[in-house]
Amino acid sequence: MVRKREFDEEKALDAAMQLFWEKGYNATSLSDLTATMGIQRPSLYSAFGDKEKLFEAALRKYTKLHASDIRTKLQNHRSVKEAIRIFFEDLVEEEYKEGQSKGCFCINTMVELAPHDEKFEILTREHQMYLSVIFQEMIVRGIRSGELESSLNAKALAQTLVVSLIGLTVWMKSRPERSFVDNSVAMILTLLK
Repeated sequence: MVRKREFDEEKALDAAMQLFWEKGYNATSLSDLTATMGIQRPSLYSAFGDKEKLFEAALRKYTKLHASDIRTKLQNHRSVKEAIRIFFEDLVEEEYKEGQSKGCFCINTMVELAPHDEKFEILTREHQMYLSVIFQEMIVRGIRSGELESSLNAKALAQTLVVSLIGLTVWMKSRPERSFVDNSVAMILTLLK
């Protein structure tokens, strides 16, 4: 007979995701994880496998939520230009209002683990490609509606927006002067004209 788990796996995974996001993979110990998740090591191993598998599950959950959040934010506006402008401006605003920037969990993983671990290289690249598809859908919508010029290369522009998103997110972790960031966002947005 299988014993029923004495903890909520989703809540435990959310707690692990937040901790990994804050500290990164290498700086997070198993003791940190069990304390934050409120479970013992045998329960962690039984439910999630080892630390790497738990990290992978947390990253997969994050990327799914992150992509869904970006899609929702972009689709909440009738104007494609306005949607993308507000998206980038809100990204900057959120980073500057928080005390210490955690950045993006996926981008943090891309920097910390992807250069050394093929699995995380693939997972982070898949997320980048998916975000590119979301931006491309928006750009195509803008071209079809006449809001954006028909000569735009939707795929290349979408990929450039993802690169800009990644660059801004990493860059803002160092807390550059706000005007420097705002000027950069303004230049990124000129790509939509």
